Amino acid sequence: MKVISTKSAPAAIGPYSQAIVANGFIYTSGQIPLNPESGAIEGTTIEAQSEQAIKNLGAILKEAGSDFSKVVKTTCFLADIKDFAAFNAVYEKYFVSKPARSCFQVAALPKNALVEIEAVAVAE
Repeated sequence: MKVISTKSAPAAIGPYSQAIVANGFIYTSGQIPLNPESGAIEGTTIEAQSEQAIKNLGAILKEAGSDFSKVVKTTCFLADIKDFAAFNAVYEKYFVSKPARSCFQVAALPKNALVEIEAVAVAE
């Protein structure tokens, strides 16, 4: 196993890693829309927060030697399922390979974020 850590994405806010590479796959931790420099939530809309969360995810994938085209599965958490269409509009710009996905509403997310995204990608 290899631990992935980059300053281009927010540091873990708990006892976990940004990502782990194991058995040919990269498993990322969930990314919320934290600005990696300030540690503050970036944006107030689902669109802005989705962009930042995906940007954070992309930085972690890059550090692991991967990118969005190698993602095979995502899990997406929304604070409000009514944001589903707006979230999809941002998501589809990055995940053009259309990986498998689960997306659902949760009761609350860390720091009152509107979105959190985790991914599994092929490590090459």
